Amino acid sequence: MNKKRISIFGATGSIGQNTLDLIARDRQSYEVVVLTAGSNIDLLVKAALEFEPQAVVAATNDQFQELKTALSDTQIEVSTGRKALLESASRKCDLAFSAIVGAAGLEPGLIALENGADLALANKESMVAAGTLVKRKAIENNSSLIPVDSEHSAIFQALKGENVNTIERVILTASGGAFRDWTLDEIAQATPEQASTHPNWNMGQRITIDSASMFNKALEVIEAKELFSLSTEQIEVLVHPQSYVHAIVGFCDGGMMAHIGPPDMRHAIGYALSYPNRRTLPLEKLDFAKIGSLTFMEPDKERFPAIGLAYEVMSLGGISGAVFNAAKETALDGFLSKQIGFLEMCPIVEKTIVKLCHKENSHKLEASLINILDIDEMARSVAAELIRTYRS
Repeated sequence: MNKKRISIFGATGSIGQNTLDLIARDRQSYEVVVLTAGSNIDLLVKAALEFEPQAVVAATNDQFQELKTALSDTQIEVSTGRKALLESASRKCDLAFSAIVGAAGLEPGLIALENGADLALANKESMVAAGTLVKRKAIENNSSLIPVDSEHSAIFQALKGENVNTIERVILTASGGAFRDWTLDEIAQATPEQASTHPNWNMGQRITIDSASMFNKALEVIEAKELFSLSTEQIEVLVHPQSYVHAIVGFCDGGMMAHIGPPDMRHAIGYALSYPNRRTLPLEKLDFAKIGSLTFMEPDKERFPAIGLAYEVMSLGGISGAVFNAAKETALDGFLSKQIGFLEMCPIVEKTIVKLCHKENSHKLEASLINILDIDEMARSVAAELIRTYRS
């Protein structure tokens, strides 16, 4: 049996590490081609020594010597920097995991598609900022887009064998994050440390904070629209504190399919690894008698205004998603550096959208890579200036 060739872009993050965990349990099925990382050289070296990829890439050039020395006794090719990252994405593989957080993951994913790989999409920002472009690249190269976000994997699985034209509605569930039981006054005083703890999921810091603000769910709403060609009106969000129901698809005949499983990213990752087949995974088996009940509620729009912004962005269309995502990433940086408070992130994003989309109509440009990268840079600049002047 030929091994499936896997490249992992973002190998030291939570998605990358969980992917490697599953590969380690089934070595006869997979061959690792490329591993890339940001600043966690120790974890990258450890993974490289264990999985012996063709190549490893670190984010910045000043890490080259450390990485080269650590892997000097191997045949692994070592390189660093953005150019090396993009070049590594062109190496032939069967499945590329797009697990770099943020807009930085867009170009490697596009290059992997251009070179015929299927793309396991854990980088939701790619679809938010450039959904039209990503889908076009996949079609042109006869490649599959396999979602790795738990909600989108759930929808993807529920739709297997179904006619997408029979979809009536799609419900994305949200845990509510770290602050789901906090008052608005308490949330206003929240620190990055408090926002970095999730009640159900084990994720990276940025995604965990995005979950607390519901920006993560806002991104997922836009991603669902792009991935499954849905209308804005077809997408709903419900807070589901237990995080067992990942998504629900409702059909035109009134029937609904809910995807249910433990809050463990290895399910969606494992499904993407073995797609179109299923393999046994080392996950908890749910005991519904012990669970007892599942609860759902409408999200509080006052506490979580990010979801409303997502619907505005979908209505604007064009490349407004790139503005939304870039402003969100910049606002999150501002919160992490304690320049702005938790509740000030959303106004920063909203004002950036008003300036670039409502006033300047920049989002109406063609959805080309150069235009998306340009508007991403513009949005970051606008949001950064807003942060500097926000309290003055």
